[in-house]
Amino acid sequence: MAITKLKNMKKTTKSNLITFGIVVAFYLVIQLCTGMGMMTSSFAGQLVPICAYIILAVSLNLTVGILGELSLGHAGFMSVGAFSGTLVWMTTSATLPSWLALALSFVVGGVVAGLFGLLIGIPVLRLSGDYLAIVTLAFGEIIKNFMNACYLGYDANGLHFSLKDSASLHLAADGQVLINGAMGITGVKKASTFTVGIILILITLVVILNLIHSRAGRAITSIRDNEIAAQSIGINITRYKLMAFIVSAVFAGVAGVLYSLNFSTLVAKKFDYNTSILILVFVVLGGIGNIRGSIIAAAILTVLPELLRSMNDYRMLIYAIVLIVVMIFSQSPQLVAWRKKTLAKFKKNGSVKPPKGVA
Repeated sequence: MAITKLKNMKKTTKSNLITFGIVVAFYLVIQLCTGMGMMTSSFAGQLVPICAYIILAVSLNLTVGILGELSLGHAGFMSVGAFSGTLVWMTTSATLPSWLALALSFVVGGVVAGLFGLLIGIPVLRLSGDYLAIVTLAFGEIIKNFMNACYLGYDANGLHFSLKDSASLHLAADGQVLINGAMGITGVKKASTFTVGIILILITLVVILNLIHSRAGRAITSIRDNEIAAQSIGINITRYKLMAFIVSAVFAGVAGVLYSLNFSTLVAKKFDYNTSILILVFVVLGGIGNIRGSIIAAAILTVLPELLRSMNDYRMLIYAIVLIVVMIFSQSPQLVAWRKKTLAKFKKNGSVKPPKGVA
C-alpha cells in the first residue's frame, strides 16, 4: 500500500511539473518572440486576456470538474473582483508604490469575490444540476445590471452612492465620480502586464492543484462521485462544497482585476452571460476535471478568432466548426476509445525490447 501511495505521489508530482512547465515555456517563447521582433501588436494585445481566461478556466474547472456542479455565475464573480480591485488601484496608485497598490488590488478583488461566493454559495449549493446553473446565471445578470445603474463618487465628506444619476451624488467641487453608471470606470491607468499574468497563473495552479491532491480535494472528489456515500462516511458536504466554490470565486475575482487593469475603461457589459458561457466552453473543450486541458483550451480559443480575422465573414463560422469538431473528438466515446487504443499501440511500438535471456 505504501509503495502504491508513493507511486501515485510521483505520478502526481510529474503531472504537476509538466503543467507548470507548459506555462513557463509559453512565457519564455513569448519573451523570445518579443525580443526578436516577431510579435504582432494584435497578438501582444491578447496576452493579458489569455492569462485572465486561463485563470478563469482553471478556477471554474474546480467547481465544474472537481466538485461536479454546473455554475454559470463566473462572470459575476469576475465583475465583482474587477470593480472592487480597480477602485482600490485608482485610489491607492497615487500614494503607494505601484507594486504594492497592484498587489493590494488583486487581494481586495479576490477577497470581495470570495465573500460574494460565500453569500451566494450558502443557499445556492443546496441546489444541483440545472437549478444551480440557473441561479448562478441569474446572479451574474443581477450583478451586471446593478453595476450599470450604480453611481459612486467621493469628496472631502467621504463616499457618495446613488442609483439614479451622477448629479444626485451631490459632490463638492473637488469631488470625483468613480463609477458612472453604464459608462463604468473611466481613466483607468493600465497596470496589467504579461509577466504579472503569468505569475498569477502560477499562483492559481499552486493553490488549486495542491487543493485537488490534498485530503480536502479527495473529499470534494468523493462528493462529485457519490454525494450520498460521501455523507454516509462523515464528510461534511456543505463545508467542502463551499470550500471549492469560494476558492473558485476568489480566483475569478483576481482574474477580473487582471483583465480590467488591461484597459482604460471598465464597463459592466463586458461581464455578461456570454462571458460565463465562454469560460465554460474552455473547461468543456479542455476536458472536465483536466486542469492542463483548460490552460491549453483557454489559450488557443482566445487567439483563434484573431488568427481567423483575415477571413472576414467566415471566421466565426470556422471558429464554430472548430469548436464542434474538438467537442466531438474529445467527448465521443468511440473516438475516446480509438485515441486510447492508438496511444497504447504507439507506446508499445516505441518501447525498447530487452535482449533474450534478460528478464
